[in-house]
Formats: sequence, C-alpha cells, structure tokens
Amino acid sequence: MSKIVVVTGAGTGVGRRVAEVLSKEGMKVYLIGRRKDKLIETQKLCFGETQILQCDVSDPQAVKNAFGIIENDHNRIDVLFNNAGIGVPAQSIDEMPYENWKSVVDINLNGMFLCAKYAFALMRKQSPQGGRIINNGSVSSVTPRPGSIPYTATKHGVTGMTKTISLDGRKYNICCSQINIGNAETPMTERMKEGVPQATGKTEAEPVIDSIHIANAVLYMANLPVTVNVLDMTVMANKMPFVGRG
Repeated sequence: MSKIVVVTGAGTGVGRRVAEVLSKEGMKVYLIGRRKDKLIETQKLCFGETQILQCDVSDPQAVKNAFGIIENDHNRIDVLFNNAGIGVPAQSIDEMPYENWKSVVDINLNGMFLCAKYAFALMRKQSPQGGRIINNGSVSSVTPRPGSIPYTATKHGVTGMTKTISLDGRKYNICCSQINIGNAETPMTERMKEGVPQATGKTEAEPVIDSIHIANAVLYMANLPVTVNVLDMTVMANKMPFVGRG
C-alpha cells in the first residue's frame, strides 16, 4: 500500500523538493499551501498521485477541513512533513513591529501545531495505528541569527513541540522527528549568497546546499518503521557559520 503523505509549504523551496522526491518513491502526496498557482507548479514536477489542498495553515478551520478531506479519501495518514514557515526582515526586538512577530508566530508555530494536531488525531485512531510527523525546525531552533527574534522564537518552540509530540505519541506508535536545515538553496535563502548579518557585526555571504539533500533526509525518515525514530537531524552547509556561531 502506498504511503499517504502530507507536505505543507509545498508550493516552493524545500516543501516542493520534498514533495517531488517522495512522490517519485511511489507515495501519494497531498500538497498544502496558500497559493494554488505555486502548488500547481509543484504538482507538475511530481510523479504518480498527488492532490492539491489550498490551505492557510494559520486558519484553524481551513486546516481541519484539509485533514478531513484526507481522512475521507484514505482514512489514514502515514507521514506529515510539517514544513510551512515564513521569515521577516531582520530587526532587533525594539524595532520589530508586532504585526511581523504575529505573522511569523501564526504560520511557524500555530500552523505547525494545527497540522500536527489533526495528523496526530488521525494517526491515533487509524488501523494500523501510528505514523510519523516530521517538523522543520531549522538551525535557528538551536542558535539565532542577529535580528531574528520571531523566527528564532518559533523555531525554538518547534523543538519543544517535537519532543512533546514524540513523548505523547509513544503509546500510539506515533513518531515525531525534527529536521534542522542550514542554508538549503531556496528562494528564501537567496540572500545568503549576497551577504547576511553576522554575530560579529559584519555582513558576509554564506554557502548554501542543494535542497535535494534535505529531501533525501526526509525520505529516509519517512521510510523508517514506527519502531525507530530520528528525534532530530541537522543537515547543513558544512562551511556555514553555525558551529561556533557568534
């Protein structure tokens, strides 16, 4: 039986690449994102069966409806790649508009909670019971960049969410994993190659890596039996300033 997989933030970047790779492996992939035109672009790159579910993950009713469609279609979910996320321009906390803070929290934390909530509920009651939730944590879940308070705070929150879901999911055969990504080449990281602020006060370019390495890591986790978990994995550009950052 083909695995039923949900990828959020599937319209661009890492989400698009992961959807492409998982579909190539014969998994049925549901593509979730805000922009239907971008989801259609992703779908054209995929293989086999895919379905578009246009959805703003920060909207509780929209998320409930999307997962309701998946339940009606298959009565199960095997893997959720909980990936949707945004960032805002770098500013210190005193300069950061509340609206920017709220927009990042709504997508990166509330949206991830909502998708995990409904995936967990279905994984708990389906037969056979269990599944895997893979959260996109980012290296910012461990170490911040200058001026990144909303993004860093949400990604630290994702780590707490991952550990709690992993703990609560044990008795239901639900695994929760986290992939911490460092400088995968996507539209969101184009600025890395031009130069970004460093903890030293300088602005310097940083190396990036092909997002295929992220997709292959997610594929590895997605194929594991529920008796095995990768609690957290960091996949990063080897020469990026992360270890010893600052």
